[in-house]
Amino acid sequence: MAWKTSHAPRQLELDSCVTCGLCLPHCPTFRLTGNESASPRGRLAAMAAVASGIAEVDDRFEEIMGFCLQCRACEPVCPSVLPFGRAMEGARAEIAEQQPNRGRKVRALVLGRGLGSRPAIRVATFFAALSQRLQFERLPVRLLARIKGLRRIPFAGGSHIGEARPAATARVGSVGLLAGCVQDAWFGAVNEAALELLTAAGYDVTVPASQTCCGALAAHDGAVAATERLASANVAAFAGYDMVVATAAGCSAHLAGYAEWGPGGDELASRVSDITVVIAEAIADGRLPELPSRDTNVAMQDPCHLRHAQRVIAETRQIVAAAGYEPVEIDDIGMCCGAAGVYMLAQPETSDELGRRKADQVRAVDATLVASANPGCEMQLRSNLARRYEIRHPIEIYATALREHSAAS
Repeated sequence: MAWKTSHAPRQLELDSCVTCGLCLPHCPTFRLTGNESASPRGRLAAMAAVASGIAEVDDRFEEIMGFCLQCRACEPVCPSVLPFGRAMEGARAEIAEQQPNRGRKVRALVLGRGLGSRPAIRVATFFAALSQRLQFERLPVRLLARIKGLRRIPFAGGSHIGEARPAATARVGSVGLLAGCVQDAWFGAVNEAALELLTAAGYDVTVPASQTCCGALAAHDGAVAATERLASANVAAFAGYDMVVATAAGCSAHLAGYAEWGPGGDELASRVSDITVVIAEAIADGRLPELPSRDTNVAMQDPCHLRHAQRVIAETRQIVAAAGYEPVEIDDIGMCCGAAGVYMLAQPETSDELGRRKADQVRAVDATLVASANPGCEMQLRSNLARRYEIRHPIEIYATALREHSAAS
């Protein structure tokens, strides 16, 4: 048997590809290289070769799969509606099982245990804050160079985990808010905006203390056991809430796919919404106000796991427009910015090239405020744009405008 795990690419998925090529112009790595093996069609062909026994899960197979950003830009244009992201996670799971090495084991430990450990996150936060102040990003060390894209991090960040806030108006329902691992520690202002807006929209909001990392990065890297363990903890932590809301696009996309990761995952997935969807609905329903025009543009950057995986596009524009800004498009097909979680460390040259191209798209429009709904994308944009550009989550832009409007009223 070619495959050894239950998460392996499924025959139905492999058979669904009709090799039409519609995915090719939407695939960032194919556009960069022109190589068939760097396209969704080529990767599926490699998976099919392993499934049929023609090829093995070897170094070449790992190279082909490892070059994929898992941006899922191929999914919306696929006539067979092939779940490429799930097949790719299955291929990575097989690589982890059949090609174990020290580096992969270390990554599984960091992505599964480290990101799920609040003490570990606090230690990482301290050293990230110290590195910012000592300007370690100038050193020729790949990991430290990525600090340039972070917001200014306090040495001891204020976590929202464990908080509970009642609805500030007529109650609509209950929300369990996923604080996230990095999101909670390094992008806390986004979670604060979410808490303010959700309660203003009529939700009782709790940030369960027993929650953990969503497991997206572990799943993308093929760390099955770690992903299942994290999912199990979150299924228990978020039981009983009307909705489970995440403020990072990568987290909400992964939570929506929890049916793949153990008992109770399908039920939790049915209650998942990205924060942009919930806030856009509240604005449309009149539970949150539309604010006066500011006559200022905002460049719209779509995180892949919001646009491609969840098909959420209009909602971010609605939020920015309701804040009084003019949403400006930079990319009509939403090409990946190259961040892609740990990809920016594993494939730095490709990541950097895509980051430069995305920054060029922003510079081509008349806007210095950029809306981006995922921490990795925000870091990538900030790393490649001058300091005069401000990158914020759409709900931050709206929450800030709402505070200013309320103060002026």
